[in-house]
Amino acid sequence: MTSTRERRHAERAREKQLRDALRAHSREIGEHAADDEALLALLSSRRFALLGEASHGTHEFYEQRAELTKRLIVDHGLDAVAVEADWPDARRVDRYVRGSPEDGSAEEALRGFRRFPHWMWRNTVVRDFVGWLRQWNDAQPPERRVGFYGLDLYSLSASIEAVLAYLDDVDPEAAKRARARYACFDHFHEDAQAYGYSVAFDLAPDCEQAVVQQLVELRERSIEAVEREGYESDALFDAEQNARVVRNAEEYYRAMFGRRVSSWNLRDRHMVDTLQAIDAHLAQRLGREPRIALWAHNSHLGDASATEMGAEGQWNVGQLMRERYGAHRCTLVGFTTFQGSVTAASDWGAAEQRKSVRPGLAGSFEALFHEAGPERFALHPNDPRFAKAFVEPMLERAIGVIYLPESERRSHYFHARLPAQFDAVLHFDVTHALEPLDPGAHWRIEEVPETWPSGV
Repeated sequence: MTSTRERRHAERAREKQLRDALRAHSREIGEHAADDEALLALLSSRRFALLGEASHGTHEFYEQRAELTKRLIVDHGLDAVAVEADWPDARRVDRYVRGSPEDGSAEEALRGFRRFPHWMWRNTVVRDFVGWLRQWNDAQPPERRVGFYGLDLYSLSASIEAVLAYLDDVDPEAAKRARARYACFDHFHEDAQAYGYSVAFDLAPDCEQAVVQQLVELRERSIEAVEREGYESDALFDAEQNARVVRNAEEYYRAMFGRRVSSWNLRDRHMVDTLQAIDAHLAQRLGREPRIALWAHNSHLGDASATEMGAEGQWNVGQLMRERYGAHRCTLVGFTTFQGSVTAASDWGAAEQRKSVRPGLAGSFEALFHEAGPERFALHPNDPRFAKAFVEPMLERAIGVIYLPESERRSHYFHARLPAQFDAVLHFDVTHALEPLDPGAHWRIEEVPETWPSGV
């Protein structure tokens, strides 16, 4: 029987082993991670750069991700950026960065991002990146211009409008058929959650057959275009992807009122399916395999099979990308922080606030990184020498659009095996809140740090 003293001695020895392993394998970085040539070499050696974030509201995560992407564009021929955002809103940005006169500035091009949480994409870092991308593309021939795409599926109503607008222009009879199919949603007044609730409790018939029929019809049109012309136009591709959003969003909102795992898996599968469609479309246009950067939360881009979420039956983008394309073609990069501030809300749909981020919990990667590492460092956790010391899972923090410090452990931490989860990790010990383009009164007044109870 092991005594308390022996257990404590073993714990201290284990902690020392972890600190020593981290100090031996972390590499201090300067102002920009993009200046780290070892990291750039890793990212440029694979087709897909999956660049995460530990929150949806941290300036440093967005800034470093943007700078890494610029280097990949300028020095390594990156062809597209695909982000955790709705397809129609990102499509407006794509038109702008490719030279469309529809919007006069990057800030105008981002006005499509109106739904909560608008600050995820309507912020100063994304504005500056979009402005830079427009300038870069203006100096390139059309075939070398870098695209900007959305991967998410929340835009059911906006995507219906986009499909109808396309068909009104090219085939009025097809537009009539599409209107008849999509009329199934009319009495929900653009409230997709109300639709999902009504169907889940047998208060209304589902629209599944109608949206599948519409997607199939547009898919057939796309196949015919490729057979006839050798390619599909960007406009047809856009319409087809919007029809796919409608089809998958219909399924997602029905699943929302069932098991959480099911709706999560549907969403991440949709994002990877959309990425594959973008990949195939660009390959057709370029005549070669494209190189694409993905911007999304760590919880989507770190391999879920290495986390407790995976043990519960969830998969995610990072895991599916490794399975579909092979780990040797994808670089999964996670971001972490110990403390600072973050832009987040206290409830879904509530106003954004500048919230204080409490220090990482004892026993977490964040606490270890703070104690043993430099203030800013890069780490390749799947290095066999490092991975050997980190066989056992540890706590890892994830802050989404909602941050609840009063229930920090329950709301924002999960167990993960870092060496299997990411190919690289970037740590910034103290970080700052992302600045929205339209900061409300709640954001302008910085939250005063509170004293959290010790038991949370």
